[in-house]
Amino acid sequence: MDLRNEIVSVIKNEVLGSGKEELFREPLVGFASADDPLFSKLAEIVGPEHVHPKDILESAKTVVAFFVPFSKRIVLENRKSPEVSPEWANIYLVANALINDISKKLIEHLAGKGIEGGTIKATHTFDEKTLQAGWSHRSAAYIAGLGRFGLNRMLITPVGCAGRYGSVVISEKIAPDPRPQEELCTYFINGQCGFCINNCPTQALKVDGFDRHKCYAHLLEVSKRFSDLGGLCDVCGKCVVGPCAILFDKSKERSL
Repeated sequence: MDLRNEIVSVIKNEVLGSGKEELFREPLVGFASADDPLFSKLAEIVGPEHVHPKDILESAKTVVAFFVPFSKRIVLENRKSPEVSPEWANIYLVANALINDISKKLIEHLAGKGIEGGTIKATHTFDEKTLQAGWSHRSAAYIAGLGRFGLNRMLITPVGCAGRYGSVVISEKIAPDPRPQEELCTYFINGQCGFCINNCPTQALKVDGFDRHKCYAHLLEVSKRFSDLGGLCDVCGKCVVGPCAILFDKSKERSL
């Protein structure tokens, strides 16, 4: 088995063996060159705090990005609930822990082959004043060809956008994946849908902008409801439970 397939296998097996398989679907994995010019531009796009892959790992040659999609049941629970569903709050914590475990497992596996690896934790890597991230796993996933951004500012992959992202920087060169050219957001395709705009509980999300501070203030209020879960559940997800939440891999036909 070549290294690319080996890495994909490690990531998929970690999800399958997590004991939480009913919460997730099969993950997607993409590869990007650590020298891709887009990584240098993220300081302009995301914010000046954003680091380069070589700031995470000096010997960086490849960025491995992966998407762990949520199950249809989890998506529907949060869609039908007028407030953030308990299932959505819980899976946020479970998914973040799983992503950290996957990253650790992959780094350990590659170390056994003499390959260096580095990562950034799954969440809360942003400045609390500017709300700008020091490392965007979602942007890394875009550069690695996993999808295209939608009106909801989320990355829509061939299997949807409801899920969580992780990434690992490694010292071995692996051929990068091409970035898709086809839009997956219905609004960008034909101007229709707009579910995410209409479903935003704070109206922070608009066609021509996104008020991240208004959004985050709401997330902090939500977290107070779920303090018993033992972690910071600053989540909402109302903008990612629409038609683009889950897509069929081949036909792109909406399954929700």
